[in-house]
Amino acid sequence: MKIKFTNSLLWFAVLFPALISSCTDDCTQTQTYKTTVSFQIGQESLSSNIKLLAAQELKNPGKIYTYGNYLFINETKKGIHIIDNSNPESPKNLSFIQIPGVIDIAIKDQSLYADNYTDLVVLDISNISAIKEKSRLKNMFTNGLVDGLSWYFDPYSKIITDYEYKMVTRTTKTNCGNNQGIWPVNRGGNLDYVAFNSSGGTSGTVATTSGQGGSMARFTIVDDYLYTATQQDLIVFNIKNSEKPDSINKIKLGWGVETIYPYQDKLFIGSNTGMYIYDNANREKPERLSVFQHVRACDPVVVEGNRAYVTLREGWCGAAPNRLDVLDVTNLTNPFILKSYEMQNPHGLSILANTLTVCEGTFGLKSYNAADPMDLKLTQHIKDINAYDVIQLSTNHLLMIGKDGLYQYNNSDKSNLKLLSKITVNRD
Repeated sequence: MKIKFTNSLLWFAVLFPALISSCTDDCTQTQTYKTTVSFQIGQESLSSNIKLLAAQELKNPGKIYTYGNYLFINETKKGIHIIDNSNPESPKNLSFIQIPGVIDIAIKDQSLYADNYTDLVVLDISNISAIKEKSRLKNMFTNGLVDGLSWYFDPYSKIITDYEYKMVTRTTKTNCGNNQGIWPVNRGGNLDYVAFNSSGGTSGTVATTSGQGGSMARFTIVDDYLYTATQQDLIVFNIKNSEKPDSINKIKLGWGVETIYPYQDKLFIGSNTGMYIYDNANREKPERLSVFQHVRACDPVVVEGNRAYVTLREGWCGAAPNRLDVLDVTNLTNPFILKSYEMQNPHGLSILANTLTVCEGTFGLKSYNAADPMDLKLTQHIKDINAYDVIQLSTNHLLMIGKDGLYQYNNSDKSNLKLLSKITVNRD
């Protein structure tokens, strides 16, 4: 693996002489780094750990889902924040549903479907102040992946082993002449730079029908069917009776599946290595039409008309160039690239009425006029924010979630998005 030191070389050059000159033969070093720490959960405890709690601050927000006047924000593998968004200029943080292992959700007719590690759990949200478990299907999922960390389940011991990133500080005695300065350390797939320092309830009702997720979603609902994309399978559930959901089909997709996007009677599935197109006319048995392959990369997809928009980025899921591909999907059995656009670090995206918005991670949010896919025109670039996924609810209301928090914009003027509100992340 080739490691880029960038600015660290400069700091190393500055700090190394000072450290050498201040050391004795025997000194203490304090090492601080981010690493992965494992923990275990018994499968039998999953149901008892689902609880409706008081509102909590956002700390590690993941995916976002809208339903009626409410927003549901995933606190990655911890639970779901419930936000009253009746007034987008003043959203209210109502409560928090503790759901161990949750990564994705979908909602239909006042029933919330979520992954509770191995299980699919259905929650009754008809009374937003008294949410309760309605039903559960056990052993639907055997593993889950988020931020490069995967949990796994041992069916014999019934134990779930998961991992989380934590900052660790370690103090050791060592010869001062060794391992001084700032060094890059690879912990759990992330490259971090490490410094060594010498030292001595609110009540309400919820609307019916289905909600809307972003481009990073693995769960989606079409009519009376829930589709869940695991890392290797597409699982189809009949949810006509939410008290007795039924797993009716499992389709092998191959490893590296990431996202699912429904459009008309088709399903567009993004993976590390390509985009799958499925005919979903038969809701119970989607049939593969084609696979558009690309280099290994993180890969969400959105569709409008006969155009599909796919972002590719480097990261834990690949080392591809950062770019946006515009595909012609007029012939669903033979999609092809119309044009590729260089990007900085694209994540989620959204397309509505020829307005394309792209999340660029630490590089902010970009808005494009996509009337001509051969000549996308950048209309605005909002910098100095972290953008992960985006939903255009309408031509004048846009939601964006990132590591900094939840942003809401009035996007009626595509060249001058107006910030309506922000819920900030508390990083402790």
